[in-house]
Amino acid sequence: QVRLVESGGGLVQPGGSLRLSCTTSENMFSFETMAWYRQTPGGQRELVAQAARYGSRIYADSVRGRFTMSRDNPKNTAYLEMNSLKPEDTAVYFCNAHSPPHDYWGQGTQVTVSS
Repeated sequence: QVRLVESGGGLVQPGGSLRLSCTTSENMFSFETMAWYRQTPGGQRELVAQAARYGSRIYADSVRGRFTMSRDNPKNTAYLEMNSLKPEDTAVYFCNAHSPPHDYWGQGTQVTVSS
C-alpha cells in the first residue's frame, strides 16, 4: 500500500511563504509524475504543479512564477515552495503520485492565507 504523507501547511499572511513536503512510502523514482493539487470547500480539486520523473514541470497559470515544485528522488520527497501567497491560495493541498494506471493521494494539508 503506497502512502503519501504531507506536511508544511499552516496560516500565513498575504505575501508570505510556505514550503509543503510530501514523502512517499515507496521509491519515488517509480512514479511517473508527482503533483500537488488543491481544493476549496465546494470546489473541484485542481492541479497546482506537476513534476515528471525526468524533470519537466507544469504549473497552473494562477501560481506560475510564485510556486516552485521539486522532487528529491533519493529522499522520496516532493516539495512545493510557495512564495508571494495570496488569500485565493487558501485551500487544502493534496499530494499525488501517478504510476499508470494508478493514482495515490495524501491526506491533505491546510494552507490558509489571511491577515
